[in-house]
Amino acid sequence: MSRRRYENILRFMHFSDNSLCPPREHPQFDRLYKIRPLITHFAARFAEAYTPGRNICVDESLMKYKGRLGFKQYIPSKRSRYGVKVYKLCDSESGYTQAFRVYEGKDSSLDPPGCPEHMGTSGKIVWDLLFPLMNKGYHLYFDFYTSVPLFKLLYCFDTAACGTVRKNRVGFPAQLVRTRLKRGETSALRQEELLAVKYRDKKDVYLLSTIHTERSVEVSVRGRAERIRKPVCIKTYNRHMGGVDLADQLLQPYQIMRKSRAWYKKVAIYLMQIATHNAFLLCKKANPGVTLSFLQFQLQVISGFLYQDAHAPRAVMGDRVGATHFIFKIPPY
Repeated sequence: MSRRRYENILRFMHFSDNSLCPPREHPQFDRLYKIRPLITHFAARFAEAYTPGRNICVDESLMKYKGRLGFKQYIPSKRSRYGVKVYKLCDSESGYTQAFRVYEGKDSSLDPPGCPEHMGTSGKIVWDLLFPLMNKGYHLYFDFYTSVPLFKLLYCFDTAACGTVRKNRVGFPAQLVRTRLKRGETSALRQEELLAVKYRDKKDVYLLSTIHTERSVEVSVRGRAERIRKPVCIKTYNRHMGGVDLADQLLQPYQIMRKSRAWYKKVAIYLMQIATHNAFLLCKKANPGVTLSFLQFQLQVISGFLYQDAHAPRAVMGDRVGATHFIFKIPPY
């Protein structure tokens, strides 16, 4: 394929009929209309292809984009800083993306099925991602979305949760906030199934959990000879919270996105990358004895798309120099 042909394909790549898009003032206007069929397709396939383990996590990713866009986000803690935010529900062990939601702006309506009306925006996001997995005994880990009403509600649907929380959250015990602790000390309060913990490390850490008890264990600290005691809930949280970061870390070295003013093309390619990563994890799970890197898997996928039923051409070694240094004709297929 020539470069010009590739550029033409990329130029005319569309996923929806623009002539059928409702106008902005229409109540059914969808900001993601251009890629809505792709989002719907991937969301359904991700959910049906894999059953995650008991521990799952919710976090956000940022797809780099610096063009003009109404729902572009600025997150200084992310490497990209500017871009399109994507909420993800991932398996904590493998990093498989089970569900996702593209952020559409703070004024976008969010009404997930079965969610109480009094629930805040952060709670509705968690509910929307988690809804198909409720009443199945999962353990959910997250941070920004932690609140007392959400934890109690999830517990009623047989879903335990654990996450860090801000000390000024509504319902978090003020008595625990006022408690002064030295480094390594822990204070905890329990109300029925809900556990509130304050742990002093370099700074105060606040956590809510409906999974753990107040028990602490000794852990080793990198760079220090002595062992310290840490609550089990914090140790488990650190272990199972990194599912989304694990997926992003594996995708980062193989970014295929190119500079483009069309935001929907970048988001579409980003979703295709997530789908490729999920397929790689499914391939490893189906073939546990096969050693295959993510790069090798992507090359095999590309080769499969290019040649399909035909065999990829192989170079013939010459007398002195390998034939791979010379042009060879690709047979038709």
